[in-house]
Formats: sequence, structure tokens, C-alpha cells
Amino acid sequence: MAQKLHETEERQKRALLVSLRNEHSKAGSRAKGGKTPGNIHDDFSDKDSVKELQRLAETLELEILAHETVNARDRQPKFGIGSGKAEELAEKAKQLEADCLVFDWEPSPSQQRNWEDLAGIPVLDRQELIIQIFAKRASTREAVLQVQLAELSYRLPRLTHKYIDLSRQRGGRYGTRGAGETRLETDRRTIEQRIQKLEKEIEEVAKQRQVQRRQRERQGLPVCALVGYTNAGKSSLLNALTSADVLVEDKLFATLDATTRRFEPVPGLEALLTDTVGFVRRLPHSLIRAFRSTLEEAAHADLLIHVLDASDSNIESCRQTTVSVLRELGAAEIPVITVLNKCDLLAEKMETLPAFFHGDLAVSARSGDGLEKLKSRIAMMLRNTR
Repeated sequence: MAQKLHETEERQKRALLVSLRNEHSKAGSRAKGGKTPGNIHDDFSDKDSVKELQRLAETLELEILAHETVNARDRQPKFGIGSGKAEELAEKAKQLEADCLVFDWEPSPSQQRNWEDLAGIPVLDRQELIIQIFAKRASTREAVLQVQLAELSYRLPRLTHKYIDLSRQRGGRYGTRGAGETRLETDRRTIEQRIQKLEKEIEEVAKQRQVQRRQRERQGLPVCALVGYTNAGKSSLLNALTSADVLVEDKLFATLDATTRRFEPVPGLEALLTDTVGFVRRLPHSLIRAFRSTLEEAAHADLLIHVLDASDSNIESCRQTTVSVLRELGAAEIPVITVLNKCDLLAEKMETLPAFFHGDLAVSARSGDGLEKLKSRIAMMLRNTR
């Protein structure tokens, strides 16, 4: 008699996604002041904000049951939106048998607890969603330490938060092995001590990175850094220019560690090309702080290659996000080449780009189109900066 097979892999966690409409953002922010749900969208449209939240959830391998976009006219301190609408969303989550609610805004710790008491399931905000994605992607010691620091900094004011455990799902992990074993019983002092220890360890790793950087500088080779929005194709471009074999995935934050390769943009001119972690709008400050030593690879470059996804309808917003983060890192004055990658996805539609992009280089890391022009531009820029 044949034995019955049992499913041993845990099923995907199921999520109800919730966004707020953009139309009341500025008025709401002025009326209430401070950090409110109304200011979440920046200059992204509602449609694009919904699309990005879905991609974040999919990258974390959540099964999306539904996506609700609600108005925030009646903002109340208990839930950040009206109590009636909050109860309606909690009831929908129950009917859908959702494992968690995912918000595209960042409720305060007390609001998060109120939502979890109401719905009876964990609530993930956009910040935690990104931190968990980083945690699943972390593989090197430096990246793991940085993610742990960001996660603990996020967790500290939320000790009673119902964390959803994704650590065993499809081989993923949240932070490091056993990250959730003592979440609720860990007191503030223990977390603060752990944060201090992590900061010291990261400082040591940062010193090692500085030594490596000085060694590269002694070689006398100029450094080019690939920067840009997540999933713009930076790693693909690194591979195309240097014949490297860096992991390339059509997922957000596929690269967390700075990878450096030697290359010759033109014969007789050697340089180093560094791939960096991708940016995203409203990148959690805890991640910027934790990954500062990695992100600062861009600030020490001789030339920045700003990679944009030419097929992205939000290309200008993505550009502004990267420029803002570079400014925060002190890299705003470094010479920049702007590259419109994935031009093969647009073909004859390049004219649909805003006029101010038409002077930039259009390339395809996949097909190789435009790469020779890019190499020539890199060589010219490097010679002018030396």
C-alpha cells in the first residue's frame, strides 16, 4: 500500500495590503503636522505606490490576497484612519483568512498595537517589510550585522508587536538564526545592549572596509560606483562591463554587499567598478544608518554611474530618490553619468521619456546596446577628473 505524501513546506504567509490615497496628503500633513499617514506617497502616484508595495510583498514571498486603497479624511489617533474604516479592514482580513496586514505607511508603535488588537494578526508597515527583505537577502557577515542592527532599532519601541515569523518560509530568514526565539520576553535593556555590541562590530567591519579602500587607492586606480534605484539593473551592468558573475535577479534588493571588479573602459585605462545596494523611496533611516559603511562606497568614488530603469513609469521619482540619498551620504558633488538601462524594453518608445533625459546614455545591459558609448563616456570623465 502506497504511503501518503505529506506537505512539509510551510505555506506562504497571506497578506491584505493597505494603501492610502495620495490626494489628501499635503492638506492632511499641514492640518495635523508631523509624521502622519497622509504624507506617505511622496510624488509617486497612487497606482505606482500600490505597484511598489505589491513588489515589496512579493519579494518577501507573501501571498497577496487583496489590496485596499483607502482615504484618510477622518484621521483619528487610535488607528491613523477612521475607526469605522479600521474595523472594516480588520473584518475583511478575517474573512480572507489573512495572516497579516501590510501597510504602505508607518503607524506609530501604539497605533500598530491597536491595529493588532483589533485584527488579531500581525501588522507590518513598509519599514518592517523592507527590513525583512534585507534580512532574507543578507549573506555576508557585514550584511547580517547591519540588518540585525536595523531590525533591533526598529523593534526597540515595539516590544509588544506581533512579529510574523518568516524565518522558516522557503529557506528565508529574518535577521539571523533564531531571530525570533525570545522576541516578546526580551526587555529594553537587553536589546539596547545588543545594539551597542552590534554598533561596535559594525565599526570594526567599517575599519576593515577603510583599509581595503586605502589599498585600492594605493594602486592608483580610479573608482566608479554604480548607484540607483533598486532593480534598475546595476548588477547586470556590472556583469556586462566587467564579465563578472554577480547574482542578478528580477527582485528588489538582490544586492546588499558592495562588489568591486577591475575593468578597462578603453584600452590602456584601468579602473575599478563597484556595485552598491539599491535605493528605494523612504528607505528606512535605520537601514541607512546600519548600511552607512556600505553605502559610503559611493561617497568615495571618483565617478558615479547613476543607473535608471528606462522602462519605469516613475523614472523621475526614482532619480530624485537616488539624488536625495547621495546628498545625505555626502556624495552630491561627485561627477555623474546618468545611464538609462533596459532601453531594449522600450525600443522605439524612447521618446516617451521626459525631455531632460534625452541627453543621457541609453543602454541595455542585456543586449549590450550602448555599452561602447558608455565606456567611452566613462574614460572621458575619468580623464577629466584626474
